[in-house]
Amino acid sequence: MLPAYLPNPVAALFGGGTPIDLGRDFSDGRRIFGDGKTFRGLILGILAGIGIGLLQIRVFGIYRWENLPLHTLSSIALLSIGALLGDLCKSFFKRRFGKERGSKWPIADQYDLVAGAFLLLLLVDPVWLFANVTIPVFILILILTPILHRAVNIIGFHLKVKEVPW
Repeated sequence: MLPAYLPNPVAALFGGGTPIDLGRDFSDGRRIFGDGKTFRGLILGILAGIGIGLLQIRVFGIYRWENLPLHTLSSIALLSIGALLGDLCKSFFKRRFGKERGSKWPIADQYDLVAGAFLLLLLVDPVWLFANVTIPVFILILILTPILHRAVNIIGFHLKVKEVPW
């Protein structure tokens, strides 16, 4: 899951610049995504996810750990892109519900990246998804994701990258 977990914190850390929605409002008068979703963050986040995935492919090729999924170029790209698309989708709906940037939205804030990554894999490479994300792996992802999400956000808050620790 590293190719899905890494893009969001990298996007937050190195983002900024032109917002993806170009500052435009949706038909309801609210921003489409908001200032926190930028082209630089999107591109650097995806590249970071692909980069860590390529590193995993290399390391797993050398050491051949038996219980870990074997990534492909397709899987790492889909996990990385899907994670940030899931985050964008969540931001879109967060704005529709009148929630401001940085406000808490439990469950959606933790699992948006997982939903986006798995949905994109399901649409484009379901064979890889079902061969590698077994029920025990899926349960582990459900357990670890909110823990990792909270830890990374606390670190980001202390590094002054995030305005709030959630």
